[in-house]
Amino acid sequence: MKLEVNQVGKRFGNRTVLGEINLSVRAHEFVCILGHSGCGKSTLLNMVAGYLLPDRGAITVDGQLVKGPSKARGMVFQDHALFPWLTILDNIAFGPSVQKKPKAAAREIAMQYLKLVGLEQAAASYPAELSGGMKQRVGIARALASQPDILLMDEPFGALDVLTRETMRVELQKICSQLKPTVLFVTHSISEAVYLADRVVVMKHGEIAGIFEVDIKQPRTSHSAGFGEMMSRIECVLMDDAQLELVAKVGT
Repeated sequence: MKLEVNQVGKRFGNRTVLGEINLSVRAHEFVCILGHSGCGKSTLLNMVAGYLLPDRGAITVDGQLVKGPSKARGMVFQDHALFPWLTILDNIAFGPSVQKKPKAAAREIAMQYLKLVGLEQAAASYPAELSGGMKQRVGIARALASQPDILLMDEPFGALDVLTRETMRVELQKICSQLKPTVLFVTHSISEAVYLADRVVVMKHGEIAGIFEVDIKQPRTSHSAGFGEMMSRIECVLMDDAQLELVAKVGT
């Protein structure tokens, strides 16, 4: 399932949020979109999801124009957005149920994905009874249960504490190595992007400033050969010219 973003631009009022974005994402590829707050990365993700439409250009999935939301593109938000009145199992079964699966089949599918994220023991619990990390694992399971062609993730670990965030990165990497979905993942963390991605797309001021192939063998750690070097290369692109000049002066 190939995603194509062709000459896409977006404005909100008088403010240009995205200039002219061109990006291809291959089937089964994990692509991280990395950038500072306000660079347009979440806007781009929301347009791929179909929640926003571009002012110009086109977004296609296998040649089909994205005109609105679709079950073919599953979304995981920073806020897990679980239904508080449903059990964990029924939260995950919601997508298959909407797809007209019989109730028993939808719950069976839900349990498969609940086991995948290691939370089958929480099937009868409610969201309020779970920790932040557990809720996000349920959010990922819910998105996967609808069996989307593309999984879209908007800073899904951004609200978690450092240790839980590290754990979730490891869990997501395991899930992706097993299922091999096509993933578009938004983050502002360089280390997170290098840890997870096949490619890192760096955005600045509504434009793509650089694309990096991460050819470090999975599973990776921060101690993997080339990890630190890749982070440094990306950081140099993320820095503004003024920051680079300051770094140069400090180094002299």
